[in-house]
Amino acid sequence: MPRTAGSDPTSARLSDVALPPLDTDSAAWPGSAVTVRGGEVYVRRTPWRGPVDGADAGAPRERALYVHGLGGASTNWTDLAGLLAVRFDGWAVDLPGFGRSQPPPRSSYSIRGHVQAVVDVLEQVAAEPGAGAGQPVHLLGNSLGGLVSLMVAARRPDLVATLTLVSPAMPVYRVPKAFSPALLLLLVPGVPSFAERRLAGVAPEQQVRGMVSMCFGDPSRIPPQRLEQALAEMRERAEQAWAHRALARSMRGLMTSYLRVGAANAWRMARSLRVPTLVVWGDRDRLVDPALAPRLAGAVPDARLQVLPGVGHVAMLEAPEETARAVLALAEDTASAAGTGVGVPEASDTR
Repeated sequence: MPRTAGSDPTSARLSDVALPPLDTDSAAWPGSAVTVRGGEVYVRRTPWRGPVDGADAGAPRERALYVHGLGGASTNWTDLAGLLAVRFDGWAVDLPGFGRSQPPPRSSYSIRGHVQAVVDVLEQVAAEPGAGAGQPVHLLGNSLGGLVSLMVAARRPDLVATLTLVSPAMPVYRVPKAFSPALLLLLVPGVPSFAERRLAGVAPEQQVRGMVSMCFGDPSRIPPQRLEQALAEMRERAEQAWAHRALARSMRGLMTSYLRVGAANAWRMARSLRVPTLVVWGDRDRLVDPALAPRLAGAVPDARLQVLPGVGHVAMLEAPEETARAVLALAEDTASAAGTGVGVPEASDTR
């Protein structure tokens, strides 16, 4: 019997499919610019590799889109996408103004704008020729990208095969201890410009150290090569005139979204979800309270919950193998259910 919203969440099943060795020395997956409404975003592509044993005939080949968090980029998904390539053709988007993506029109960094960009990319991913063309896409999001992905799934469930939310930035009404209460000043007109100037004065090395300290439960788990890549990426960002504006104003857009009520409220959207959903959280998350994990998984009908001990805010970086097995199990079970006649949800008017 299906579990209803508000009941205890189901623990995530883990797939026993063979995974390739984790290659943390590899470079980020290549990408290219993709046109969306009002501009372009950069999208990296992780090609399907098929089963590890090489028996490709009849093997599932589906599509996935990965959405990073605030201050992150498509490279956050390098390792997880590589593992999931046993089943998925993967696309990882740089949200407008982040990574290698251009800033959005009129420098508007609202959550609604990020949602629209992801919908535009999803439509193009689903329409690409080849295996999986025309089928809904597995959608995975972390932090800000998790909130955006939840809203996309509520608005366009026809595009989403499954939804994986890694420490999504759900609305809360107290500032996490890892943040300065001064962040609340971002809601005051004119203050974001001041925040941009402050951010511009922080050296890339200091930014990476701060990111590691806040986002990882155990910083010693970071492979040296990935740390070097993060520093190189931060130096590249420092050369972009819009980088600090994107961070400060997306934070303001996130905080403003928390004030929405009615159908636009993210918790109400969560209760309305009808796509198979996995909630992943590290129990050492300093940015989004792990206590929200069972609350969110309990709000979403039939959601699964995976809580990872010792892991922080970015499980796809810190625990890619455990995360991959939960994502694959959800995809396996969804495909099995679809074989019994479960249909694809229709588009919603949720905004």
